Amino acid sequence: MSAPVWAWLQFIACAALIGTAGFQLSRYGDAIAQHTGLSGSWIGLTLVASVTSLPELATGITSVTLAQAPNLAVGNALGSCVLNLAFLVLIDLIYRREAVWSRASKGHVLAAAFGVVLLGFLLTGLLIGQLRPPSVSSGTTQVSVWSVGLMTPIMLMLYLIAMRTLFAYERSHPDTSAAADAPPSLPLRHALVRFTLAASVVVGAGLWLPFAAVELANTMGWNRSFVGSLFVAMATTLPELAVTLSALRLGALDMAIGNLLGSNLFNVTIVAVDDFFYRPGVLLSDVSLVHAVTASSAIVMTGLALVGLFFRPRGRVLRAVGAVSLGLAAVYLLNTYVVFLHGA
Repeated sequence: MSAPVWAWLQFIACAALIGTAGFQLSRYGDAIAQHTGLSGSWIGLTLVASVTSLPELATGITSVTLAQAPNLAVGNALGSCVLNLAFLVLIDLIYRREAVWSRASKGHVLAAAFGVVLLGFLLTGLLIGQLRPPSVSSGTTQVSVWSVGLMTPIMLMLYLIAMRTLFAYERSHPDTSAAADAPPSLPLRHALVRFTLAASVVVGAGLWLPFAAVELANTMGWNRSFVGSLFVAMATTLPELAVTLSALRLGALDMAIGNLLGSNLFNVTIVAVDDFFYRPGVLLSDVSLVHAVTASSAIVMTGLALVGLFFRPRGRVLRAVGAVSLGLAAVYLLNTYVVFLHGA
């Protein structure tokens, strides 16, 4: 068997495992949430968003430790952010009852706004890191705290503040439709066991994914930033896609959108977690500057989503998707093209 075929088979196998187990995560995670009394919107923003981001977390930690591929880790996290936002276009295309932007809850504006703030701090940390030579090659003192970037503790703190603020908003604006949108509950013990098994499969596939991605990049002659931002991000966001499609089948539009925006908050925080595990230096100092393009694209796309959620346009272009969705698709394609050309 040739090397490219073997690399593709490994990558596809990891993607298939993540996608299948990710769907089970959403199902059993929702059942657990029913027993704990959590609402549908809170499920989407926290529980579902965090468990569907397990592949990004496992892949990121493995990339900066065992695989020694920091570009893959940062590219995966940021690529997952822009891909999650691109899934909003898919929602707009599939959801035909009415315009998505006019139907979605305005409560998502808060999660999207925190996403812009977190991405802004990540972009700042990336630019600060690029002002000095990489610590591995120069030994120059880095702008850091406890061997991590200055923005790392700030991003972790902001994530906790975001979760606390979103929880307070959720309590003051309860989602009365959550119970109707939830699937039938399983016994708590069965849900816990099956949830743990599905999570183990996701983490196991996520641990192997960076090695398959590195081999794929080497055999195909592609740069790792591009592979991380597109292919690895596509594989690790399969759980989000599975949850999004299943939520739409249930008519739970707000859960689908909340999962995507909540996953982005978690994905940015994953970069901060990866920085703690990256021992050669400061993570954002040792990666390609092209990731600034992806971070900027995620900020622009989140801004477009904010416009749609606040302005709530009802029209569709050629009866397909709204103008906001077209903007999201255009920015995603432009980002992919730039990373392919200039990634490291």
